[in-house]
Amino acid sequence: MTYQQQIGGAHQLIGGQPTWGGIDAEAVARMQLQNRFRTGLDIARYTAAIMRRDMAAYDADPAAYTQSLGCWHGFIGQQKMIAIKKHFGTTQGRYLYLSGWMVAALRSQFGPLPDQSMHEKTSVPALIEELYTFLRQADARELGLLFRDLDRAREAGNEVEAQRISHAIDTHQTHVVPIIADIDAGFGNAEATYLLARKMIEAGACALQIENQVSDEKQCGHQDGKVTVPHEDFLAKVRACRYAFLELGVEDGIIVTRTDSLGAGLTKQIAYSREPGDLGDQYNAFLDCEPVEATDIGSGDVLIAREGRLLRPKRLPSNLFQFREGTGADRCVLDCITSLQNGADLLWIETEKPHIEQIASMVDRIRAVVPNAKLVYNNSPSFNWTLNFRQQVYDAWTEAGQDVSGYDRARLMSADYDGTPLADEADERIRTFQKDASARAGIFHHLITLPTYHTAALSTDTLARDYFGEAGMLGYVKEVQRREIREGIACVKHQNMSGSDIGDDHKDYFAGEAALKAGGAHNTMNQFAA
Repeated sequence: MTYQQQIGGAHQLIGGQPTWGGIDAEAVARMQLQNRFRTGLDIARYTAAIMRRDMAAYDADPAAYTQSLGCWHGFIGQQKMIAIKKHFGTTQGRYLYLSGWMVAALRSQFGPLPDQSMHEKTSVPALIEELYTFLRQADARELGLLFRDLDRAREAGNEVEAQRISHAIDTHQTHVVPIIADIDAGFGNAEATYLLARKMIEAGACALQIENQVSDEKQCGHQDGKVTVPHEDFLAKVRACRYAFLELGVEDGIIVTRTDSLGAGLTKQIAYSREPGDLGDQYNAFLDCEPVEATDIGSGDVLIAREGRLLRPKRLPSNLFQFREGTGADRCVLDCITSLQNGADLLWIETEKPHIEQIASMVDRIRAVVPNAKLVYNNSPSFNWTLNFRQQVYDAWTEAGQDVSGYDRARLMSADYDGTPLADEADERIRTFQKDASARAGIFHHLITLPTYHTAALSTDTLARDYFGEAGMLGYVKEVQRREIREGIACVKHQNMSGSDIGDDHKDYFAGEAALKAGGAHNTMNQFAA
């Protein structure tokens, strides 16, 4: 409905209630517009439709890839989306990412934890709910500012301006965007995965990212010691997520299946196999085995039979089984194809470096079986992007016969090379990485898992250095407040950002002339009006 239709509907409702004479129809319409999404499921359904449209757009044109940044607090997510609307005028193609790493490190009641699924699993849906609370508040704030502008235009008799603002209200774009939420390895068995998935969807998540590691041995994707599970175990959890979506009426919910097989050299168990060549047998074929004779069988040995031979898989003292060296890419491809054939919508291949051809070499094989396969890719801060890309340029130049005698490959991170032709070419490759990888390697969505963790640390370090040093108060004023004012950062008016003006509007609706408002002449936020 348009703004005027919303007012008309409220007026009709109020008119049918003889005791509601003190209720103003336009105030009701404003509050309704400021609370567009009543439940998390409303958000999940709305954002799932956005992602599905974006996925179709990418299938038609790989230049239409999407992006997100990981956010560990509702305020961070809110300010990100406000900034996107300010700089680009639209939230199209921009999402939020909820990182299990940041939940563990920043949101656990145990204090900072490594990314090993030791944090409270309830903290994940709690953060989803918090993020959407802040995004909905950003909507209410922005619309509240438009309502105030509309009132001023009316008071001034400026009908043209009033019509312009009414149109802006009618076409207002919400800050509510899809969240891709990390459910780790499911925090337990398939039933535990289902229960957590339900909570995450009820909080508003339209996309769940689940990985093929063992829940109780889970490691960060960029650390050592990762242990995968057989496909059937993983697919049970994928189905659990789908059942949760369907039960809650989010029929187009998105499941992102992540494979850690490229860096995982261990499995906790041998897969169950019914016949040669089935999925379990394919998984077991990657095991590091040695042939044995009946006379060589030791106490407690685990054996498998293949092609008439007895094989002993290499078992470690941890009771884990080891895969053969060099099988990671093959296992990734099998994981991805199997996931897509069993309900997954998007893939995530965790790599050890940002190398387009490495990713593409696997995606090409996957797309030979599933042509529309698409990836979510972690543009991870765990990668040393500068060193990786400088070394990639160094290697490319070497292969092309260009002179690299002025460069030491092992020292390319050094500032000594800043501004050199090699460094400039590397920076250009970094700049175009997302566009190039989406065109070549099937990456639909690019995210940075932990960016706001690092930006919070960096900005706090800068402020601490200056404020507690010689700059004193100028360290805050020059590097923070003055920039906020001149760059139009919304939270420079922090009282407005926290909802003070929204509260004043409500006081006016509820008490009229008797309202005691905070936004009067003596509010120091008025100093920022210019």
